[in-house]
Amino acid sequence: MSTTQTGNDLLEARELHRHWSQNAGIHGISLSLRQGDVLGLLGLNGAGKSTTLKMLAGTLVPDSGDITIAGYSMSESPLKARQRIGYLPDTPPLYNDLRVIEYLILCAKLRRIHKPDVRSAVDAVIALCDLPEVAQQRIAQLSKGFRQRVGLAQALVHKPDVLLLDEPSNGLDPNQMQGMRNIIREAGQHRAVVFSTHLLNEAQAVCNRIAVVHQGHLIHDAAVTENNAELEALFNQLVPEPNKVARV
Repeated sequence: MSTTQTGNDLLEARELHRHWSQNAGIHGISLSLRQGDVLGLLGLNGAGKSTTLKMLAGTLVPDSGDITIAGYSMSESPLKARQRIGYLPDTPPLYNDLRVIEYLILCAKLRRIHKPDVRSAVDAVIALCDLPEVAQQRIAQLSKGFRQRVGLAQALVHKPDVLLLDEPSNGLDPNQMQGMRNIIREAGQHRAVVFSTHLLNEAQAVCNRIAVVHQGHLIHDAAVTENNAELEALFNQLVPEPNKVARV
């Protein structure tokens, strides 16, 4: 089941397929998101969440299907499409020897932000991601929570239309997790966001939509349910026993 939207979509993916073997892969996933949509991509480990995000980000080419980002086709105008994407993979792309501010300035330049605007863009994401206290520290010295925030900052520095996050709260303690959720919620007001998670309460806290991927198929895409118990019941109905998503 999928939700179809028309007009002003910032992200549209149609019938994405990626085959790893005869039975494994992604099978006909379609998604569309507008500004303000925060979509939680739920599923078990190995369901296809990361593969889907890699295709949406343009780092993995689908065997078939179309992806459009802010009106630009990923196949016909890949550079323009990717310029409008911010992507945080499961392992943040950090340079440990650089200070946080040095790294973000480098990311801003790589994103071709005009030189006079680089510092203001960097200062903005440092504030958004609550990094002022570590801005002058080397990335190698940071805790996992701060490293995740720096990874999120690099994905946001160029003010992308679409933000793609692969389990951004993975491995964080409860306080760090809450901080990450607040940042995603705020960032989602101005763009379309897709983030993968296997935590039901994270999707409940942050998203206005959820999609469930199971064995490479999109089996549910709809508005988030009103409470965590309803979401858990829905997930357990969609994904057969004995497999269950984490409940914490």
